[in-house]
Amino acid sequence: MRVANLNGRLVVTAPAGAIDIHTASAGRFGPDPQGVYDVWPDFVEWARTGLAGHQPVPYDAAQLGAPVPRPRQVFGIGLNYREHADESRMDVPAEPTVFTKFPTSVTGPTAVVDLPASTVDWEAELVVVMGAVAHHVQATDAWSHVAGVTVGQDLSERTRQLLPPVPQFSLGKSFPGFAPLGPEVVTIDELPNPDDLEVGCSLNGEILQQGRTKDMIFDVPALIERLSAIVALQPGDIIFTGTPSGVGHARDPRRYLSPGDTLTTWVEGVGQLSNGFVQSPVT
Repeated sequence: MRVANLNGRLVVTAPAGAIDIHTASAGRFGPDPQGVYDVWPDFVEWARTGLAGHQPVPYDAAQLGAPVPRPRQVFGIGLNYREHADESRMDVPAEPTVFTKFPTSVTGPTAVVDLPASTVDWEAELVVVMGAVAHHVQATDAWSHVAGVTVGQDLSERTRQLLPPVPQFSLGKSFPGFAPLGPEVVTIDELPNPDDLEVGCSLNGEILQQGRTKDMIFDVPALIERLSAIVALQPGDIIFTGTPSGVGHARDPRRYLSPGDTLTTWVEGVGQLSNGFVQSPVT
């Protein structure tokens, strides 16, 4: 199943179009895309039969917003691919490197993002969406707490992020629009192997990142186990699971996003984002 946010309304998408869930369920489930994660098990049970007989309606993909528009908590994982740790000249971490992205950074799969500086970088990522409360969850049971996965960009303003003497990871990664998500949340049963998916991005058609999630240092179950040992993960929370090598800050010479660029980000079997960039004049 593929769940999306179409013009602010919860829908399930199919090749032929979208089904409005509030309408199809006769009001059992509300129209708010964020609200469905709080009742995720009930929604999945209803959808097994409740979608039957409802015809998908064609839609404009440009009208899709973030499928998780208002998560309570947004976690990011740094240095979760060995080659990315190497290019960053950092040791491979013994424990997940965790930071936060503030929820106001979330935006949609076709949003145009305002560049606040000249050192904004890209990080293509698989994003996990929680579908149940997870606290002290073991890795063997972790996937059962997940609603699905989506595509994400962990945009990063490197100057602010690495500001000495104390780096400001969360602030440098939380400008408006710095967490594009979408286009859909895809349930795990749609994927042949959710632990081995290609993830990458291209800039103006040039491939910059291309890796596989099987190469994560800490896979999705391990991340949920480690995070939930400390934090009570809530339905609708999201986890940016880390990026493969190929970021701009690690290149020689360094390379960053510019106004007019188009950044395309994908995860195999899940979907792709296409985000443009502008730079508003200082007033």
